[in-house]
Amino acid sequence: MALEVFTTSQSLSLGVELEMQLVSLSDFDLTAASPDILELIERSHFPGNITPEITESMIEISTTVQTRYDELLAQLVDIRDALVKAADKLNVGICGGGTHPFQLWSERRIFSKPRFHEVSALYGYLAKQFTIFGQHVHVGCTSGDQALFLLHALNRYVPHFIALSGSSPFVQGHDTLFDSARLNSVFAFPLSGRAPFILDWEAFGDSFFARMERTGVVKSMKDFYWDIRPKPEYGTIELRVCDTPLTVERAAAIACYLQALCHMLLQGEEPMPAEDDYLVYNYNRFQACRFGLDGSVVHPKSYEQISLREDILTTLRRLRQSAAELGCEAALEHIERIVYRGNDATGLRDVYDARGSVQSMVDAALQRFRHGGEPL
Repeated sequence: MALEVFTTSQSLSLGVELEMQLVSLSDFDLTAASPDILELIERSHFPGNITPEITESMIEISTTVQTRYDELLAQLVDIRDALVKAADKLNVGICGGGTHPFQLWSERRIFSKPRFHEVSALYGYLAKQFTIFGQHVHVGCTSGDQALFLLHALNRYVPHFIALSGSSPFVQGHDTLFDSARLNSVFAFPLSGRAPFILDWEAFGDSFFARMERTGVVKSMKDFYWDIRPKPEYGTIELRVCDTPLTVERAAAIACYLQALCHMLLQGEEPMPAEDDYLVYNYNRFQACRFGLDGSVVHPKSYEQISLREDILTTLRRLRQSAAELGCEAALEHIERIVYRGNDATGLRDVYDARGSVQSMVDAALQRFRHGGEPL
């Protein structure tokens, strides 16, 4: 089967998906509540969509197509409020965070859906270890060629999103010393990493996807777990490196930071992406996962060593015009606050240091998702 035709979408339109934790309020561990939550939420009225994820201790919320920061945020708030209300009836808590700080993967149950069972049969225990929680952001593209251009032009900014969204410092009760330990689990899958360097959609379909399909390894684009992947059926690219933030306010800000970056890149203000840009890709990705905003990256063109924190601040200054045209200045102000105050991984560690238990981190995350507002 040939790669499907790339659907034309409104350029720079946005869609946000958030994988959420379902938590028992008695012991703050994950709980297999998604079948009950999904049945109950069907009786509610809310925008967007709420769907199952691979294990029964998680669900995914997603927005409709949006173009403006204020409208995107308003919809995420409405979905959050409907979800929290439904969960309260079941005595279940909802929170973000890229990993649950002390759950055991062996205790998870695969959600009863054919694709999830196929993934479990293929990947074994990795499927249950995939009880991790990410934010995915879709950006609309007018063509497959534009999608591939943005996908590769964004390669140098991937560490920004890892560092800004980092919220997975603890795994199975221990501090990993990573701000985003979640991405280590993603990297275990053989079709993860980055897309091949191809800038022409027809060539991508003929010279890459068709050959991959003939190997029998893949059936569709869903089989690739790349950091950024094209989604031809939606007419988007999908950024997949972000941990789920602790608040929908932060999720909306991160999405619009991506929107503003894509706007700038489409103005042709940077050199064309090249295969050699990926020489430093894995190193930069590791720095952001391990050290968050305190990491340093190597510029893929000049090979200059740059403070990740300073690189984000410099980028924010460059994005002022794009933000003004898109109406997302408030989103970039939120991003700037993260740079100065720290990401959610920093906030979670602060809670652990102050209260001394992993359960207290989950409790704090539950309150943050419910009430929003400023960082922990």
